[in-house]
Amino acid sequence: MAEDAIPVPQPQAPLRVVLLAYDGMNLLDLAGPLQALTTANRDVAPGAPCRYETIVASGEGGAIVTSAGLPVVTVATAALADITIDTLIVPGGCVGEDFAVPPALRDFIAERAETVRRLCSVCTGAFLLAAAGQLEGRRVATHWAWLDRLKTRHPGLDVDAHSIFVRDGNLWTSAGVSSGIDLTLALIEEDYGPRVAIDAARQMVVFVKRAGGQSQFSVPLAAQTKDQAFIELHAWMAANLAADLSVGQLAVRAGLAPRTFARAYASKVGRTPAKTVELMRIEAACRALEETDLPLKSIAQSTGHGDEQNLRRAFQRQLVTNPATHRLRFSSLLP
Repeated sequence: MAEDAIPVPQPQAPLRVVLLAYDGMNLLDLAGPLQALTTANRDVAPGAPCRYETIVASGEGGAIVTSAGLPVVTVATAALADITIDTLIVPGGCVGEDFAVPPALRDFIAERAETVRRLCSVCTGAFLLAAAGQLEGRRVATHWAWLDRLKTRHPGLDVDAHSIFVRDGNLWTSAGVSSGIDLTLALIEEDYGPRVAIDAARQMVVFVKRAGGQSQFSVPLAAQTKDQAFIELHAWMAANLAADLSVGQLAVRAGLAPRTFARAYASKVGRTPAKTVELMRIEAACRALEETDLPLKSIAQSTGHGDEQNLRRAFQRQLVTNPATHRLRFSSLLP
């Protein structure tokens, strides 16, 4: 049975989601999840309750100023003392190179964490959850540029360096900035099923849902953050996935002897050229399955896998699934 055919229990009243705010936070860390929740409310049946009630709160209430300079009007956390919170989302962001924990929000999280159904963070919001004592021994995600600082400040955390978002029980943490949208779409799917999440993603013109295990980086971007020597080569590879991408041909493009190229590449990028090719091709195949209705034969050929059998083998080896299942779960084109 297709996943979207499985009945999903529908809450009878709106789920209350509180998003915390503070001076210097990233605007998109707040606005992305808030927009996803608001969009999920748009297609409810006439007379039916909305799916989510959202509240933006800060320690003192009133206007806070985001890092983009845009003020956001909030309610004070004290006003939430007697209301039930289903999901608490903590955005990230700060001014400068060190995350300054707002004490009032830290204390509010520590007080309410045991009573909420889900506790979530976006980007460096993980620092605030950790300061409130909610992440010790848990598997978490944060922005790639802040990984080492989070590990240093809180060595008891299992920090995931790659995932878009991580779920550990009722704890959901996401990577940098826009990944808050991915996390929120996953929350919507858990609450109301994949069709509602897909419809919200369509309205927002974003990818329907990236797998929680997908890397924060596309393959070329991940490679260029390690070394810039092969940026042009990676761009050419990504644009020519169906071409001969053997070590010999890549060496010619790089202007090096094959053995010299292979050694230099592995040293600078941290993996073999063949591994990068494999990752680029599987990433491109995933995008094609998610964003088009092309047959598997065409996708296999255009992404350099050759035929459907090789494509299936690659999916099983890299993602422990098959192309048809991936399309069923992540396609933005399914009715």
